[in-house]
Amino acid sequence: MPNIKSAEKRVAVAKAKTLRNRMIKSDLKTAVKKFEKVLLNNDTELARRLYSEVVKKVDMAASKGVIHKNVANRKKSKLALRLNAASEN
Repeated sequence: MPNIKSAEKRVAVAKAKTLRNRMIKSDLKTAVKKFEKVLLNNDTELARRLYSEVVKKVDMAASKGVIHKNVANRKKSKLALRLNAASEN
């Protein structure tokens, strides 16, 4: 436990930021899973609509610093490839 008042404040701030980051990351994972589930059901029209939502959540997570921008770009690219492959079939 911290003895200094500023250290106590830093612990509180870190806890709040951890909660925020965990919430954003959880929301992102849920959106990706929902998108992948729709792809497995071969509903490409719904998948296209969900893709834009997933991209928005990925970009938001990257802008907040929850995930790195290269990770965000990689995720979007992988999801786009899966969507395009599903659309061709």
